[in-house]
Amino acid sequence: MTFDDNRFRRVDYMRISITDRCNQRCFYCMPQGDVHLFKHSEILSYEEILTVVGAAVETGFHKFRLTGGEPLVRKGICSLIRNMTAIAGVEEVVLTTNGVLLEDMAPSLYAAGLRRLNISLDTLNPLKFRKISKRDNFRRVMRGIERARSVGMTPVKINVVVIRGVNDDELEAFARWAMQEALTVRFIEFMPIGCQSVWDAGQLVSVEEIRQRLAQVMDLRPLDRRPSDGPARRYRLGTTAGEIGLIGAVSEHFCHDCNRLRLTPEGKLRPCLLRDEEIDIKIPLRDGCGQAVLIELIQRAVGAKNRRSGLSPLFEQHARRNMSRIGG
Repeated sequence: MTFDDNRFRRVDYMRISITDRCNQRCFYCMPQGDVHLFKHSEILSYEEILTVVGAAVETGFHKFRLTGGEPLVRKGICSLIRNMTAIAGVEEVVLTTNGVLLEDMAPSLYAAGLRRLNISLDTLNPLKFRKISKRDNFRRVMRGIERARSVGMTPVKINVVVIRGVNDDELEAFARWAMQEALTVRFIEFMPIGCQSVWDAGQLVSVEEIRQRLAQVMDLRPLDRRPSDGPARRYRLGTTAGEIGLIGAVSEHFCHDCNRLRLTPEGKLRPCLLRDEEIDIKIPLRDGCGQAVLIELIQRAVGAKNRRSGLSPLFEQHARRNMSRIGG
């Protein structure tokens, strides 16, 4: 059965954050200083996640993305992927990672059934990488990207959060890299999520500005939208296999097309990234509820989705959680 919410959107994609821990400290994702992390007993076990996935499949979900924090820091993730891909009705399991551990783990991830992944990389400059992430991992990430491609993962997508005055001077460099290496680079607008003090509307570089700036120096060829593209506007880079995607969560709300739910590490279903409304699924799980209850909770979360995001015209903060505690 395919489940459509009360606004006739097909909601069939669940992003599952399996940890709030990360081996980097990117300033826009995780607060600096002391960070409150969930205790191990507070986050969903892999068995509980698999139970939720089974119920989600019954409501029409077929695509699942594992996120964090950094999902590769949680032990046993390959076993989780293997068990998820074995569930009847699960058509795709994908992963978002910062790539730090990918060089060593890519073969095991591929053997477990992972075929597609997104890698967060906001700069091609090693010094700037350290400034953004507070870690000296640039070369490890670059090696991880190559290892993932070498074992057969495709496509490998690079996620770039564009921030004025930080990395917007690298738009062309990223696009040229995509052309040379047949990569997909996705430019994402800087969103006001958590860590309110680090976000400034003046740092927003809209996707239209990104498109215009790139169009001045290279041939952008619009591509037809595919169901798997999500909110991205896609462009082929000339006659090469390189591609860019533009995701305008702030300047171009795509709420009417949003097809996803988020499951936070501690078991909250979140209908909207930019709103703090959540539905607890962990307590019923641990109280021994049956699948019918889980299905009802998932359907309730889908029904709570809005046509507009939690962003006001003045970009006031609505999502109080930091991104690392929601899931990328």
